[in-house]
Amino acid sequence: MDYQIIQTEQKALEINLDEKIYGTFSEIGAGQEVANNFFHVGASSGTIAKTMSAYDKTYSDAIYGEEESGRYVCESRLYKMLDHEYHLMEERLTEIRPETCFFVFADTVSAINYHKTNKGHGWMGVRFQSKPGQKEPNQLVIHTKMLDNNTRLQQEAIGILGVNMVYACFKYAHDPKQLVKSLVDALEGRIEVDMIRLSGPDFEHIDNRLLGLYLVKYGLTDVTIFDENRNSVHASEFLYKKHLIVVRGHYRPPTRVSLDVIDQSFKQFKEEPKVDNDRAVLITELTLENLETNGEIDEFDFKSRAELLCAMGQKVMVTNCSNHQKLINYLSDYKIQNLGLVIGVRELYEIIVSKYENNKDGRLLVAFGELFTKNIKIYVYPALEDNQKVVMTADNLIVPESIRFLYKYLLESEQIVPINEFNEELLHIYPDNVHDAICEGRSGWEIMVPNELVDLIQTNGLFCPIDKRPAN
Repeated sequence: MDYQIIQTEQKALEINLDEKIYGTFSEIGAGQEVANNFFHVGASSGTIAKTMSAYDKTYSDAIYGEEESGRYVCESRLYKMLDHEYHLMEERLTEIRPETCFFVFADTVSAINYHKTNKGHGWMGVRFQSKPGQKEPNQLVIHTKMLDNNTRLQQEAIGILGVNMVYACFKYAHDPKQLVKSLVDALEGRIEVDMIRLSGPDFEHIDNRLLGLYLVKYGLTDVTIFDENRNSVHASEFLYKKHLIVVRGHYRPPTRVSLDVIDQSFKQFKEEPKVDNDRAVLITELTLENLETNGEIDEFDFKSRAELLCAMGQKVMVTNCSNHQKLINYLSDYKIQNLGLVIGVRELYEIIVSKYENNKDGRLLVAFGELFTKNIKIYVYPALEDNQKVVMTADNLIVPESIRFLYKYLLESEQIVPINEFNEELLHIYPDNVHDAICEGRSGWEIMVPNELVDLIQTNGLFCPIDKRPAN
């Protein structure tokens, strides 16, 4: 059956009329918009134990403690709010309401200002019991961006999103896909959700990397990130004013060539005069386009790639940015000092030809200007030509004659940069061939994959055909 959107008022009323659900709302930065939705539909006394706002920083610090970063709209602030308010719920009401499922909703939000010099965003969370007396609660945490162009509309959107979160925790906990989809009910085009983390005893089986994939797949965001420890993370917490290099690839599976690309590109990036080594970060990227087969995403295949990249110690972006410009736009919010994008020479050729073929009407310089800007460099890893004898690099790449002058300029200005050091002996390795060998049970692929990944692939049956996959 197709997913049916439930209106915000109906969701709030359903929660209010459920006698077992009772909790606190603590909201900073965008009014009492979430709590207001529950007040307005009636019967709220059965649901709301307390609502509060602590806008003054002195009061807020007195209640929740100070932030080392000095920021108030941040992940650590949200967790302090959830910790404090949930502790009070348990301390004051456990004996009085033994048949109740407690919850705390909290948010810390920065809406757009009068002069529109900032972008609205916020951290929001729900800590909740799925059954009365549950000792360890569950928790849903998200980061959101508000897209409306005035404060009032952004506040309204936060109010709706908060209702969607509370409702999802109690009504869709059994169905992670529906939980994710429902976050943007009645909010299409008004917000993005670019980080999600679901935890607790009822969600020990949930892989938050998969939830991140759902955010991108269902259009809640173009970019989401998980770290080498398999945790969902947000760019604002570790990328602000950093020097970043992004290595795009299929990673199906990561091979010894993949490792060489990562190592050599990062080494060359850190040698750039303007790059501060201590603030340099590398992230691998999986695009939705590269995850799809015949328009469908195989979740087991995704988790296989994710598991191996994490085992290699890599942070991973999952994006819907087949167009590099979308990724660049997303990262612009975090004031990246220097940005490097790593691609293969064949992909570079496809990008150039695509720009050329689609912009023969005189917009060619504009089209290339969208990709090549002053603080962005495209690092290009070589490949063997089809004859398997000649190494094709950014320097010797043959492009359409009418744009050779432009391509030469991009090389000379170092906006396109050849990766100088690489292991030519590895260039014969093609991930598709390795993947086929794994799926077909043939030997020989093991020498083409980093040693630390071979056992993982074999033990966990990664990339196996459906009929040979492990039960979980």
